[in-house]
Amino acid sequence: MKHIATLALFATLTLTLAACMPTVGQPFAVTKVSSIEIGATTKGNIQQMFGEPWRTGIEDGFKTWTYGEYTMKHSRDLLIRFDEEDKVKSYSFSSSFPEDKDL
Repeated sequence: MKHIATLALFATLTLTLAACMPTVGQPFAVTKVSSIEIGATTKGNIQQMFGEPWRTGIEDGFKTWTYGEYTMKHSRDLLIRFDEEDKVKSYSFSSSFPEDKDL
């Protein structure tokens, strides 16, 4: 009986903590994703459209910026790769938010 009470308390605490978990990352202007043009949009343009990236890095020797918003139920992210001239080399956008389904 003592173990059942401990398990019930643990389950309650786990659910409470999960409900209180904040969003990771930061919201970004999803509607502007379609404005990105490979080979034309610059790093400065991206910063104007989306603000500061949530995460930066290097992939295959090219600078990358990531914009992301991750909640308990949904996630969306935009990964942008820049060429040597700081123009968009490629990008990918993924989302599980229902409102992004038709983007």
